[in-house]
Amino acid sequence: MSDWNVADLPDQSGRTVVVTGPTLGGLGHHTALELARRGARVILAGRNPAKVEETVAAIRAEVAGAQLEALHLDLASLSSVRTAAAAVAQVGPIDVLVNNAGVMGTKYSRTADGLELQMATNHFGPFLLTGLLLPQLVQSADGRVVTVSSLFHTFAGKAPLGDPREQTGRYHTWRVYGQTKLANLYLTAELDRRLRAADLPVRALAAHPGFAGTHLAANGQYGRSSGGIATILDAGVKAVSQSAEAGAWPSLMAATADLPGNSFVGPGGFRQLSGRPRTVGRSKLARNAENARRLWEISEETADLRYP
Repeated sequence: MSDWNVADLPDQSGRTVVVTGPTLGGLGHHTALELARRGARVILAGRNPAKVEETVAAIRAEVAGAQLEALHLDLASLSSVRTAAAAVAQVGPIDVLVNNAGVMGTKYSRTADGLELQMATNHFGPFLLTGLLLPQLVQSADGRVVTVSSLFHTFAGKAPLGDPREQTGRYHTWRVYGQTKLANLYLTAELDRRLRAADLPVRALAAHPGFAGTHLAANGQYGRSSGGIATILDAGVKAVSQSAEAGAWPSLMAATADLPGNSFVGPGGFRQLSGRPRTVGRSKLARNAENARRLWEISEETADLRYP
């Protein structure tokens, strides 16, 4: 399916999609924009209400009559995830959940739940959100969960299977980030396996944007995307990467194309850094089904939720 084109996106009228992490100009923004352009009702879930509203305004400026709703969601807080899921319970069936939000390369810190920030935001929050929204995904009769991973999953080194509330040894920022992206693939594989075993009408897929020009690296390193060295880093990333718009294509393909569960979609160009999306492979470590099962059990204990 390397000939997939965003122009071929099917009509999304009557469908409800939840997209996390819709920062203006980022992957979530462009994912939401294209789905809204084709008639979907899109719920934009982010931790900064003012920034979510900026994205809502930008999409409405391009798509007259776009069906958009804003939702406050901080994936680093398990209580915030529960509050947001309770609010979404009022919207009825959900056709697609795009677990797009994440942090990258942050300094070591612990959340109020005692979890390392990157793992909390990139894995445990999405794990809980997916489980809480699963009944509504089932109600759609053809639900889909798309979780955004990264090529960085190949730098994980090992699976994150230790006690998530304890730090052992030196903290390696980028290795931990890689482990969160590996966790995204484990979540996808084990969720899809469990959905099939339970005979539920939902598929789990993963996507990665290649090397996309977003603010994620600057925000993670400096807590901002502009000002001083953050501006330099942000400009450097954009100079050598494909656009955030193109980076959203794999998520859009995973959300709408007729693909089997546990598919992984990424750019089809050189080393998967850019280009039109297609199904791609994953590392040997990412294909370890036993690791995926063990992380699922750890996640259930951590989030205090067992599903499906």
